[in-house]
Parts: sequence; C-alpha cells; structure tokens
Amino acid sequence: MEYVSPDVLAKEADELIKTIDPSALNPKSRRAIPLQEMPSQDPLVRRNNMEEVALGYTESQVKLEAMRCLQCKNAPCISGCPVSINIPGFIAAAAEGDFEKSIGIIKESSSLPAICGRVCPQETQCMATCTVGKAEKDVMRSVQIGRIERYVADWERENDKIQVPEVAPSTGKRVAIVGSGPSGLSAAFDLRKEGHDVTVYEAFHKNGGVTVYGIPEFRLPKKIVEIEIDTLVKMGVKIVTNFLVGKTRKLTDLLEKDGFDAVYIAAGAGLPKFMGIEGENLVGVFSANEYLTRSNLMKAYDTANSRTPIYHAKKVAIFGGGNVAMDAARTAKRIGAEEVHVVYRRTEAEMPARVEEVHHAKEEGIIFDFLTNPVKILGDENGRVKGIECLKYELGEPDDSGRRRPVPIEGSNFIIDLDACIPSLGNNANPILSNSTPDLEVNKWGNIVVDENNKTSIDRIYAGGDIVLGAATVILAMGQGRHAAESINKLLKA
Repeated sequence: MEYVSPDVLAKEADELIKTIDPSALNPKSRRAIPLQEMPSQDPLVRRNNMEEVALGYTESQVKLEAMRCLQCKNAPCISGCPVSINIPGFIAAAAEGDFEKSIGIIKESSSLPAICGRVCPQETQCMATCTVGKAEKDVMRSVQIGRIERYVADWERENDKIQVPEVAPSTGKRVAIVGSGPSGLSAAFDLRKEGHDVTVYEAFHKNGGVTVYGIPEFRLPKKIVEIEIDTLVKMGVKIVTNFLVGKTRKLTDLLEKDGFDAVYIAAGAGLPKFMGIEGENLVGVFSANEYLTRSNLMKAYDTANSRTPIYHAKKVAIFGGGNVAMDAARTAKRIGAEEVHVVYRRTEAEMPARVEEVHHAKEEGIIFDFLTNPVKILGDENGRVKGIECLKYELGEPDDSGRRRPVPIEGSNFIIDLDACIPSLGNNANPILSNSTPDLEVNKWGNIVVDENNKTSIDRIYAGGDIVLGAATVILAMGQGRHAAESINKLLKA
C-alpha cells in the first residue's frame, strides 16, 4: 500500500461525510463506507526522528469509521476484549460526535485508553470477532476499534476534559501492588474505585513498566503514559518508585510487617532469552530489553541531552519476529544504522508482530530475512561483532503453537556482514521474587503459579500479567489485573 499524506486523507473524509445521512444508515450502507486509513508521518521523514509515527484520525475520519460499526445485538467484539469494554457503546457515541460520553464508557472498564488505543493488537482480539471483518473475510477490514479508542482518549486530554473516576468511601483495607506496568495499574484502578487504599511499588525511577522502558517514543509518547498514570494518582493511588520488592523489602513483609491486607504481583517478565550460540558474548551483542531500555527509559537517542551510552552501529541484525523485534529494528534505524536486518526463521505469515508494525518497518527501509536463522556470531580480533553465519530454512509440519515448524536446509550456510546483533527472543521471569520468597510456587520457567482467581500459593498474595503468562500484550496483562482485582475485592469484603 502506497503512502498517502494526512492532508489527502483528511480532505477525502471531509468530503465523504457531507454525503452521508447518519439517520438513514443501514447495515448495507454502513458496510459501503470505506475503512479510514490512519494518517502517519512520511516514512522518509519519520525514520530520522523519534516523534509519533501514527498521527491519529481527524474528526471526520473517526465519525466515518465509527459509522462502519453494525451495532450487533450480540456484540461479539466485547468477548474479544480482555477487559470487556462496552465497544458498541463507545463507538456509537463517537459516531454521534459525543466524545465525552464515548471516553466515559471506555473508562468504566479501562484505565489506560490512550495507551491501549495505540499499542494493543486489536486485530487478534476485539477486531478478530468483528462482524464487519468476518463479512469482508479480512480481519484488517474490521472496524478499527483501537483507532477510535485512541481518538476519544486524545480528545479528552487535548480538550482538558480528563474524567477522574469516582472512588467509593474508604473501606479501611490496604492493598500493595508490585509493579507499575499495565497489569498493576489496571488492578490499582479497579481496587481504588472500590475504596481500598492502594500503594504501587515500582523498581525503576519512572512509572509505567513496559510502556516506558519497552515501547519506543515513536509508537507511544511517554507524555501520554504520564498523563494516564496521573489519573490514577488523582484517584488517590500512591506510587513509590526505586523500590524493588524482593530486595528493598521482602514480599511477605508487606503483609506481616507493613500491614497490607493483600498483595498483587505484577512485576512483568524482564529476563531476556538468548539463543545459546557461539559469539553471544562479543562486544556489539545486546538483548532487545537492554537496547530499548537505554533508548526509551534513559533517552540515549537524545545525544544532546542524555549521557546514557548506546551502541552506534552501521549494520545491525535483530533476531526474532515479534513487536519487540520491530521496535528494536526501527529504533536502530533512527539512532543511525544505515542497514537493519530482521532475521526470522519462519515466513512473514507466521510473524507474531502486528501487521501495522511490520508494514511501518518495511516503509522505513528495514530489511527482512525470512526463513533464516543465525547459528554463530562472528567476531574480529578485538572481540567485536563483524557478522553472523546463518542457515536457510524451510517450513515443515505445524508445531505445538500451530505454526509450521522451521526446518534447516543442510549446507545452506551463508554470512551477513554486521557490527551489532540484537536478540529479541522473548523473556523469562526475573527470579528475584521467587528466590527471596521460598513459599511462592513457580513453574519450570520461573513464572508464578496461580489458581483460577489469580491467587498464588501464599494466602492474600495474587499475581498476574507477564510474571504469570510469560511475555504477553498490554491488554492481556490488564485483563489479568482486572480479574485479580475482582478476586481481591471478594477477599476484602468477606
């Protein structure tokens, strides 16, 4: 798909909306309204800056996109949403131009709409169950639910109409939350609304978890994260930074010494995986976690104002095919790499990254080496990366994930000359909590084991998000936070 400028998209939407009578719309005419493309920065410009790529719908665009919704009576989209937002309700309000009502409906279920509207993989969740997409036989032609959510969340902020949800009278109960990422913040939101005293403990010096250290500025501006979190602070949620539970304070001490009535662990999964191949200790090999944390949290890309060092390479390879791999590849390009490869052992069809992120990466000049896998990282006489030796692959039978298993082709070895490698192969759970809490049951991967209520092996301690699921999405982590909060509410009311 060719790049279309924001001005052209805006003009087309303004002209089209004048021809539509909303009161006369029926399912057939709704489906005839064209999908509204997201305006974005020119690829040749944006690959040299850290400003947000997607620019957001115009008012005409959001109304047109909302009019595409059929308002299905069975609302299948809600079942696809991990936090059960009333999707038809907020879309109907947006179609009418009542954006204040629209964001109010969203905030009944979600504390982070501006974040979710930007980074959640709607195409595998709410959009996957959309009747419009099923009728079109293409999930990417479903109603663009996330783009509408983003618009009304941005409208609320830009018009200084941020709604702070009502908090129930104090219950006298206290809840500690470990981690200020999406799961912890979602739990804090629901627990505080019920009137409990909520304190969030964050290991880093900034709040937000993966939304600040993992997701780049060009995909999720940090100012937006700060404003979303500020709403929780205005509700009365307390946030303590530079506090590493398991080191600064034992997990069980929060209950036994600090007087909390319950604890929710939302510490994420931040221990990066490596391939275990020769050369991974060479200078110029970085986990995507470290690379992105240096850039995102510590702003190493801003060389004029930040003293945080980051490795400047001319030719970079990213190993992996998820959203984090796309973030690392696109960051490397912006930091100055002349050539960036994404090395992935399956085909594009099997990539777990969002379609939109892959499309943006291609527009920005990222090179994709599919059906390829590194077997060795090559170093020079000074111990620095000089290239990778790879094997070509072909796809065999499906594995346990349902994706076709990559099978190496014997004798297909070849070399790519490089000076940096960034493995992006997922994460394991950090063992700090489990090592310091012997009674906390974990599985063989180090993830905390919970029951159907998100309760751990220790009474009054619950867990959710990546520390339970392994690496997951923002919205899945939020769904876990909401479910755990519901369980904790029942405990505290008993």
